[in-house]
Amino acid sequence: MTSQIPHVDHELVQAAADVARTRCRGDNHTMAAAARARDGRIVTAVNAYHFTGGPCAELVLIGAAAAQGVYELSTIVAVGDRDRGVVPPCGRCRQVLLDYFPALEVVVGEGDRLRAVPVADLLPESYVWADHQLDAE
Repeated sequence: MTSQIPHVDHELVQAAADVARTRCRGDNHTMAAAARARDGRIVTAVNAYHFTGGPCAELVLIGAAAAQGVYELSTIVAVGDRDRGVVPPCGRCRQVLLDYFPALEVVVGEGDRLRAVPVADLLPESYVWADHQLDAE
């Protein structure tokens, strides 16, 4: 059996890398994220580190996308500053991304081994926030 690896959106990875290189400064902004909207637009954001638990770049991106009228994302990637490359989402981000965009693809891996995987694959047997919102029949 051969599994097919989804196409990696290299333009998206480059957009996140460009933001990480040009916009991340010091300890407050160390990660950049880029996401492809269903309509093809690319939305970018950086994290807002704070000792109280400031939001990761992926979470800032969700708000930035909504502010631009983008509510459906198809693919997301996060890239670290100082040429650290693609960084997989933390556990909190995995859960939020799954809850907001259950069909989302997430770019993970490094170097020439980048791959796009369904966000659900990053959280096997996960809790689905929307499940508790279903109307009782």
